[in-house]
Amino acid sequence: MTTTADELREEVRRRYAESAVAVDRGGGCGSGGCCGDEAGASAPVFGEALYEAEQRGELPQTAVLASLGCGNPTAVAELREGETVLDLGSGGGIDVILSARRVGPTGLAFGLDMTDEMLALARRNAEEAGVTNAIFLKGVIEQVPLPAESVDVVISNCVVNLSVDKPAVLTEMARVLKPGGRIGISDVVAEDRLAPEERAQRGSHVGCIAGALSRGEYVAGLEAAGFGDVSVEFTHEVADGMHGAIVKATRGSHPQRTRLPVLQPAAAGCC
Repeated sequence: MTTTADELREEVRRRYAESAVAVDRGGGCGSGGCCGDEAGASAPVFGEALYEAEQRGELPQTAVLASLGCGNPTAVAELREGETVLDLGSGGGIDVILSARRVGPTGLAFGLDMTDEMLALARRNAEEAGVTNAIFLKGVIEQVPLPAESVDVVISNCVVNLSVDKPAVLTEMARVLKPGGRIGISDVVAEDRLAPEERAQRGSHVGCIAGALSRGEYVAGLEAAGFGDVSVEFTHEVADGMHGAIVKATRGSHPQRTRLPVLQPAAAGCC
């Protein structure tokens, strides 16, 4: 039996809602999303441990506990005073809060999430952190509710791999970015040698493994969407042939509308 795109999206939404509720109750990230390490490695590959202690210390504890990412995109996005930043799949708000502080009072940080529970948690976290230049929006990353050419930087932390339509996500990133705008994304990326079926064998879709693009697919997809200066740098292994990675690119003057084939959802038995 296969899982449809709508079923996969609902499973992701439900698991991340469970994570937000678990954090609200004083626990860790619960059973949802990229909690813990599916591969069983001894070194941390997901979550709060990927942020510097100094960064964690200046954030509300619930923002830290809700971190389900595979990297630290704010550390590589080179944010500047006065810029407008968009975080795709903002979760508990950790990267939005850090971004809002980096761009300062003349800048703006948007967070986009489809989960009501995460949005409520993120707004409370931003208020507790004293951040006033953060705005959290409800929506899906395949249809960003912002005007074209309205953002300087797009960041994301282990969320693109969860999308059921990754070409749409890449096209939307290009649409909302201003000419010359850039992306700084942390994501799980597969080695080119692994077929989608082999990725699914290494972990679930909601666990940030089965839905990952390969390095070559990422590069081709970004270039098709109109990005240049594309780089995909592996940072740490999360499963055999699967890596946490930093993805960077710059939007050209005229984003393309070319679409790559949508990857088929993994079989339900893999999730």
